[in-house]
Amino acid sequence: MGFHINPYIMLDGRAKEAVEFYKHSLGANIVGIHTYGEMPQSPEFQLPAEAKDRVLHARLTIGNTELMISDIFPGQPYQLGSQLTIALIPDHEDEAKEVYEKLQEDGQVVMPMQETDWSPAYGQVIDKFGVTWQISMEIDAN
Repeated sequence: MGFHINPYIMLDGRAKEAVEFYKHSLGANIVGIHTYGEMPQSPEFQLPAEAKDRVLHARLTIGNTELMISDIFPGQPYQLGSQLTIALIPDHEDEAKEVYEKLQEDGQVVMPMQETDWSPAYGQVIDKFGVTWQISMEIDAN
């Protein structure tokens, strides 16, 4: 299997502040930052005004390491101590699905594996040790 693993920080409305903080304190380079408001709108779901400026996904580089940061969706439970997850980025869709299935054994599905606007294969699972994994194949991966 070919994939890489990145730390992923989940915050409750302070992701933009965290991006600037890590840029200043660690010399992080901001590769990209996207808000919930920039996502394609769905007629079945009205995006709440308080979600529009929250960070859906930010990607920073620090040396040869990537750090990802986002805000939780307004109204979702947030517990201090659970803000760090692990992003697993496989090279191939079949690898994404296989590792997702294995990680959910005796664990809990947070988001079923599915195609999203940002990934052909994305899902979230809490493994049997309580670790939250975000499995996300990049669109430009082969």
